[in-house]
Formats: sequence, structure tokens, C-alpha cells
Amino acid sequence: MYFDSTVPIPSDHVVRIKKDSIIYIYYEYGRKYDKDRGYNSAKRACIGKQSTTDCNLMYPNQNFRKHFPEYELPQDCSSVSRSCCLKIGTYLVIDKIVKSFEIPKMINTILGEKDGSLFLDFAAYSIITEGNAAQYYPDYAYNHALFTQGMKIFSDSKISSLLSQMPESTSSLFLAKWNENMDHRKKIYISYDATNKNSQAGDLEIVEYGHPKDDQGLPVFGYSIAYDSTNSIPLFYEQYPGSIVDISQLEFMLSKAQAYGYRSATFILDRGYFSKANIMEMESKGYSFVLMVKGMNKLVNSIIEEKKNSFESSRECYIRRYETYGTTVKCKLYADDTKDRYIHLYHSNQRRAAESMVLETKLNKMMDAMDKFKGSRYVFQKSFLNYFELTYDNDGTFLMYEERQDVVERELNTCGYFCIVTSEKMTAKQALEIYKSRDENEKLFRGDKSYLGNKSMRVYSDRSTTSKILIEFVALIIRCRFYTYIKDTFKDMVVKPNYATVPAAIRELEKIEMSRDYDGIYRLDHAVTKKQKDILKCFGLDADMVKQSSIEISKQLREKEAI
Repeated sequence: MYFDSTVPIPSDHVVRIKKDSIIYIYYEYGRKYDKDRGYNSAKRACIGKQSTTDCNLMYPNQNFRKHFPEYELPQDCSSVSRSCCLKIGTYLVIDKIVKSFEIPKMINTILGEKDGSLFLDFAAYSIITEGNAAQYYPDYAYNHALFTQGMKIFSDSKISSLLSQMPESTSSLFLAKWNENMDHRKKIYISYDATNKNSQAGDLEIVEYGHPKDDQGLPVFGYSIAYDSTNSIPLFYEQYPGSIVDISQLEFMLSKAQAYGYRSATFILDRGYFSKANIMEMESKGYSFVLMVKGMNKLVNSIIEEKKNSFESSRECYIRRYETYGTTVKCKLYADDTKDRYIHLYHSNQRRAAESMVLETKLNKMMDAMDKFKGSRYVFQKSFLNYFELTYDNDGTFLMYEERQDVVERELNTCGYFCIVTSEKMTAKQALEIYKSRDENEKLFRGDKSYLGNKSMRVYSDRSTTSKILIEFVALIIRCRFYTYIKDTFKDMVVKPNYATVPAAIRELEKIEMSRDYDGIYRLDHAVTKKQKDILKCFGLDADMVKQSSIEISKQLREKEAI
């Protein structure tokens, strides 16, 4: 490993040896008598390489420090560009995943190998460090194996340049290539969900003040993902202005799914997408659906009244996996509906207890607030009027309240019930199992914000935002497959090991390291442990593969240093 700045070449005991176009500086630090040959042989160590512009200067290495400790190196020469200890475990797993999906080939075709490899490094950085701030990327690159040629370390300014100069067509080209590789012949279940991302850069075109779930007073933009629940893989994403309500964005997502060639698909949607317009839109495009119905819906209430006390304790209706009872009713959703739908009604005792407690807590807080403001002209929110009759005097002073017992009792009677509607005939058990498969999509979103550090984008231009969202999506693809491999490996274990999660597995894999020896060559620091072998096995890797990969990484670094 050579330093970035030059120092004068020592005058004594120095030998210059030329290899190819590079002149290496060797220091002769002693002699050793060779009995067989009968003469002394020199003991030498390479201490640097000669500058190409001044034959009296050289770029020193670590050996120079060892043999010439009295030399005071320049300040800009004092830091080594790469750590003497490189973490390679998680890198090897990510490398295996991206190659299995041919992601490097797709990205390199669009951006070129130099920018494409840096693109992958920044995605890996997001996964391993759970952050997305470009200014901290060099710290990560300092002690990690990289995808860049020769594992070259780029600065944070290069990352910023990559984000700001990435062609606008990059995301559309990648998504087209990515979805082209999917099997469009098989029927799949697509889970779709949306979220909001904060941005402090209010001048971005896409950023607007809206109604985010986690309102921090910042402008936001919408971000949604279509996720193949059948094969556990993200398919495509959308970004849209923050003022657009998620429910109205579904129409454009369905059009995009059609454009990517998905014909035989069933969409799994949460209650936020329940509307007549969305159901008609899915029907018009030939898609079936599994859709959670909004709570306290009139249709749901009528079905609860009809079916109440007929299935809640029937063992025939018991769905053991979810400790829930379910039954199915065939009917039309709307008066002008042309097709029969299948309404699946469920009841859970655990859910009933939890929802009842939530309602009682909410009512108690409301009553505490009303007690506090008696005798004042305080105007309560509309939600108070749903549960209480409020009395004011002629000048608007709040006097008293009375609970609307019929309303509260009606809501208490619906606690523990929920409803799923499907366009295709199936049992209550099948509908619930299909809907529950979207839990992975929920975990994907949690991983996006929590484990990839993408709650806020930390960029200040539209182009950079678009570029960073694409890198984030690729990171999600990798992390999702990471999660799937681990889940499938340990799913049958009664007691799962404490490293059977993505964050824990990454922490364990990060302990697989290479160290730089005195000769400047990186070598595997220690044997792979039992835990690490178990994790590597999830991805079809073993200790021998790690050893072979470490040799290739070392060779790559030596070739880079020789340049």
C-alpha cells in the first residue's frame, strides 16, 4: 500500500529495480552469509516506488515507516488510503445475490462499468451500514471489499457526481430490463403499498406538503412498490408528488404492471385502497384482487349482524395458524355491481380484546379532555361528536357531555371482526393466507426506512433524488433476497438461532476479515467460524469459497497497487 504524497529518496543503501514501467525503491538493511555459496547476500525491503515526474522523489509504503521512523512524513501523506483490515463476508453474499439476478450486467450496460460498480457499492453501503448519507461512504469503503475495478475508493464528491449526473432514463431502463427477466407466464400475487419520504429540499418538483403517516412538518413525496409475494421479490416502484393521495395512484400502477407484461396477476391491497373506483379499475384491466375492507364499513356491519354468533366458536371455521375464525359470504359489493364477490368475515378473540382496550383508552382520554375544558369556549374536534353529546350555553361555553351509549356499544360489538373481499372464489382460510403474505411487503418498507436509512433522502436536486431512489430499490432487491434465503433456511427450526435475522447475520458476516501482512499482501485473517458457516450455507457459500474469494481479492488489490 503506497501513500498518496512523495518524499525524498534516501541517499544510502538504496537500490532501484525496474519492473515493467515502474521503478521500485529497495532499502538494503543488512547482509546474511550464505554457507552454501560462500558469500554474503543482501537483505532488502521495498520501501516505495519512484515518482514518474522527479527521479529524486518516491511514493513511500509501510516499509518506509518501519525502516526510516525518523522521517517526518507530510501531513497529507500520513494516512493510508485503505485499512489494513478489510471486511469481506457480507460483500461475498451480496456479490452472489447480484450476480444471480444479473444486476451488474444490467447496471453496467446502462451506466458503464466504472459508474455501474460504484452504483453497486453504494447499494451495498446502504445495506451494511443502514445509512444513505454520501459523506460517510468513504469511511465504509476504507475497510470494505468493493465492486469497483481494483476496489478503488472514490470520494463522497464522486458519489454526489454519480447521483446528479446519472441519465434520467436510467431508472426506466433498469426497471424494463429487470421486469423483462421475470416469468410472465405464471400467475403471481402482487402486493402493492405506498409510503412517504421526507425531504428538507423544498425546491424539488416532486416534493410537496401532503398528509404523511409520520408528519414531521417536512415536505414529502410519495413512493410505492409492487412486490411479487409469490416469488418474494420487488418488481417495480413509483415516485410521485407528496400531495397525491395513495388511493388515487393505484390506477397508474396498474397501467405500469400491464406495460411490464403482467397479465395473470392478483393484487393484494390494504384497506387504504378500498374504493369502488379502484375495484372497477382492476376489473377493467383484467386483474383479480384480495382486498382488506375498511373498518366500520356499512357492508361489513351488515354482514357482521347477519353472521354474528354463527361461526366465532365453530371449529370448522377455525384457522389454526392465525388463531382466527372465518366464514365466507357471496354477495355484490355495490347496488350496481355486475359480479358476485366473496366476502370473508373473520373474528379473533385476541383482536377483540386489543381493539376494545384501544377504544376504551380513547374514550377515557376524550372524557379527561372534556372535563378539563368545562366552563371554557373550547371547540372540540368532530371525532368527539361521534361518541358524545356536547352541551353549550348561549355564549358558546362548554357545559357538559353525555356518552352516546348506542354508538359505543355498536362499535364494541364489532371489535375483533375484520373483512377481506376477493374477486375469485376461495375459502376464508385461503384468502387470509394470501393477504398475510403481504406482511413481507410491510417488512420491506420497514427495512427501507429503518435498515437502509432511507427515511429521508438527503439530496437537493430532482436528478439526485431519482438516482438515489433507484439505488435504494436495487438495495431493497438485494436485502429482500438476503431475508428470503435466511428465512427459508431456518423456518423449520423450533428454536431459531439469534443470528437468523438480516441485521444479526450481517453483523456476523462482517467479522470475516482479511488483514494486510508486512509484505503488503492481504490474507484471510482467521478461519470461518461455525456461526458464519451456517449463515454462508443459506446462500450456497462455504469456507472454501470464502478462502478462494479472499485470494482473488488479494490478487486484485496487488494488481491495483502495482499500477
